Amino acid sequence: MADTKQRAAFRLLHTKGCFVIPNPWDIGSALYLQHMGFKALATTSGGFAFSRGLPDSGAVTADLMLAHIAEIVAAVDIPVNADFQAGFSETAEGVAANVSRCIETGAAGLSIEDATGDRAKPLYEISHAVERVKAARRAIDASRADVLLTARAECHLVRHPQALQESITLDFPNELS
Repeated sequence: MADTKQRAAFRLLHTKGCFVIPNPWDIGSALYLQHMGFKALATTSGGFAFSRGLPDSGAVTADLMLAHIAEIVAAVDIPVNADFQAGFSETAEGVAANVSRCIETGAAGLSIEDATGDRAKPLYEISHAVERVKAARRAIDASRADVLLTARAECHLVRHPQALQESITLDFPNELS
């Protein structure tokens, strides 16, 4: 199965040190980047939204993003990591359900961020963010797919007043136990 091969290759890339992972916004840019010799790609929520004339702030639905991820994965022969924003759900259960759908696209990895999209409260409370990441991890484990998961701290992007400290909060690793 191609998904298994790409997922194994993606995991191997992570064991060999640093590598560059560019962001295609459509099939053409994905094929071009693969042709240039990149070993993996990562979708871009902003790039995809902008290519559709949409803002990168909730205008792209889960269904639209999942179709985009699937078309990029199908177009290339290298692993693709999915920028899966905040999992397209407020709840941990919704994140898990959507992560299961993302796995079905053939993505080798995916990221879940802690940004809410709400300017008044731009980040999820750490405990809720952790629950959402745990739910994503459970969905991946239940699928038995070797998909890498990245939990993204969006503190700098939402201009948190203490972004560095917030992104390395010492309580976070303990909550994942």
